[in-house]
Amino acid sequence: MSEAQFRFYEELNDFLPESRRKRDFLYVFTGAPAIKDAIEALGVPHVEVDLILVDGSSVDFGHTLCDGDRVSVYPVFESLDITPITHLRERPLRDPRFICDVHLGKLARRLRVLGFDTLYRDDYGDAEIASLAAAQKRCVLTRDVGLLKRNEVERGYWLRSTHIREQVAEVVTRLDLAALIRPFRLCTFCNARVESVAKIDIAHQLEPLTRQHFNEFKRCTNCTRIYWKGSHYDRLLKDIRSLKHS
Repeated sequence: MSEAQFRFYEELNDFLPESRRKRDFLYVFTGAPAIKDAIEALGVPHVEVDLILVDGSSVDFGHTLCDGDRVSVYPVFESLDITPITHLRERPLRDPRFICDVHLGKLARRLRVLGFDTLYRDDYGDAEIASLAAAQKRCVLTRDVGLLKRNEVERGYWLRSTHIREQVAEVVTRLDLAALIRPFRLCTFCNARVESVAKIDIAHQLEPLTRQHFNEFKRCTNCTRIYWKGSHYDRLLKDIRSLKHS
């Protein structure tokens, strides 16, 4: 039997039992596991980790854990450049594209409102989500820790909150997305781009009061759903301003 001393920092402690949070603790193991396997055995998905120090030196996920190692594990740094130490991801999340699990339909629609390319279907299986994320270089958003431990998943985030407004703020803040918000450019239902359309071209599809009181419209380039600045528009703008200045 071998022992290594671990300490996890900041929000990585969310995955640990109370007795192991924000303190050093011993991890007992056999053989010579990769440090990635040890971290996930302790409950922390690899996609939430961006820096591992062993005895003060940065290592990658393939590093072999040895008896007596002192391991410090840090979360994803979206807003802090930690080069030239061993960054465990290829680059920061500056081209944010997401895929949400089947329980996060409301979050997917809210992210589309903000202009973030977000895949979602209520019949996605975990294997399909992981495969799409890998093929399209998408960040997985989920409340399922197990999904984030799949080897194919390179980027992901475990939502701490179960409330939609808090979830949106959590994603924007944690992934440092405020400056990248470009609202009202995607269809909230199918994720395709929306484009301006002349009122005369869609007047026959509008309800009488909408046709009477509104003159500016956009239409989805895929599903042809029509959008205008209705009663919800001012509320959405207020929420967006709050996110940009949070």
